[in-house]
Amino acid sequence: MPVDGERIWPDAAEWTGKIYSGGWRTAGGGTRRVVEPASGERLAEVGLACAADVERAGALAARAAPEWAATPPSDRADVLLRAARALDERSAAVRAWIVRETGGVPAKGDYEITAGLAQLRHAVGLASQPPGEVLVPQVPGGTSLAWRVPLGVVGVITPWNAPLLFAMRALAPALALGNTALLKPDPLTPVSGGVLVAQLFEEAGLPAGVLHVLPGDAAAGRAVAADPQVAMVSFTGSTEAGREVARIAGEGLKRISLELGGKNSIVVLEDADVEAAATAGAISSFGYQGQACVAAGRHVVHADLVEEYTEALVRQAKALPVGDPRDEGVALGPVISERQAVRIERIVDASVAAGARVLAGGTRAGLFYPPTVLDRVERSMPAYREEIFGPVAPVIPFRGEDEAVEIANDTAYGLSAAVHSRSVPRATALAQRLRTGMVHINDVSAKDAANAPFGGMGVSGNGSRIGGTASLEQFTQWRWMTAPGPV
Repeated sequence: MPVDGERIWPDAAEWTGKIYSGGWRTAGGGTRRVVEPASGERLAEVGLACAADVERAGALAARAAPEWAATPPSDRADVLLRAARALDERSAAVRAWIVRETGGVPAKGDYEITAGLAQLRHAVGLASQPPGEVLVPQVPGGTSLAWRVPLGVVGVITPWNAPLLFAMRALAPALALGNTALLKPDPLTPVSGGVLVAQLFEEAGLPAGVLHVLPGDAAAGRAVAADPQVAMVSFTGSTEAGREVARIAGEGLKRISLELGGKNSIVVLEDADVEAAATAGAISSFGYQGQACVAAGRHVVHADLVEEYTEALVRQAKALPVGDPRDEGVALGPVISERQAVRIERIVDASVAAGARVLAGGTRAGLFYPPTVLDRVERSMPAYREEIFGPVAPVIPFRGEDEAVEIANDTAYGLSAAVHSRSVPRATALAQRLRTGMVHINDVSAKDAANAPFGGMGVSGNGSRIGGTASLEQFTQWRWMTAPGPV
């Protein structure tokens, strides 16, 4: 397995078959094999948390919360800096785990590491943000203060597609702002999304009880959402699962942050740079096998350019080698599971049966699905309607800007979009009409940044945002205090 220097990291003897909760301990939910999608090889065995494990972890996290909240911000920041240093030093081993466990190519592993480092380093600044404000007192000579305080225990439920990044995106600000946390990584990627995270923070000196890592299935996620000690749930995943988490957490009147799916459009106006737009489209639809909530699910292209654009997109799709992501030159690895491969196949096959045309790809080999371009896509087809979560690019022509906006907005989702035009003011004006939480001009649809408020509209979320100062709002709450005189 991944080697760091001359020794395997992390040491499997310490964590095999266990969960991290007050140290490594036997899991109540049994164990699960971690399998490499590309080869089917067994990579590891992790513990699975049961409801009793979650309950115990919640109690321990609640017990640790007051002391961690009272820890000076500079000391909390130091822990995050040490975690970032550990991640940087362990990057070769972390990359290898991400490649083998998620099926992403090494560049995808590098992206997760770089983005994870950015999350940690940005959160360092959150720890020392001004905590509140002085208000005009209602009583002359009195004092009126409002400041932000930690929520307490935060539940973080993450998916398999960017497990390290999504863990850090929530944990870094939550911990920096004085919260303790229960992390429930997806059972398909429990090492890169959980074990590595626990090891990095342990090496950084995070006090015992502040972080608990509880791999498990949907039942474990429901237990985290329902636990009475958990004050807030941060969930990243499908819209369907997000609704279930919201329902459970809502019964406990918890704060809920949902970052869900998307049916994202790249809109290409008639004055766009076709090659640049097609490159952005290929990256957006085919990067990491299209397994991203911000992947491009529609290429909405002006009719005057659609033939040229589609030819460029097909040329790029056919030039992307598919295979074991550890092999040099491979651009796309396997999709994460048989279930996901079957889903992609169903959407493409049903759309073709309804009249869509395959211009590239379209036939899978096991878990390997090639970059696929579809044209003649109609609104009734699954490729138009559904979030594919695979390397498929449906191309849809339009005539005027109103039609382009109508097509892009013709979905319940509202996460991300991109608009391509040689006129940035024109593209910006059209972008303002799109019902999405994020939009990018002359770029890919799949973007993220530690200092940006990430999130969507419609069924892509619940109006919450994470990243930048939005994280300060998400992971703290206001307290107001008055006094009849100076304090």
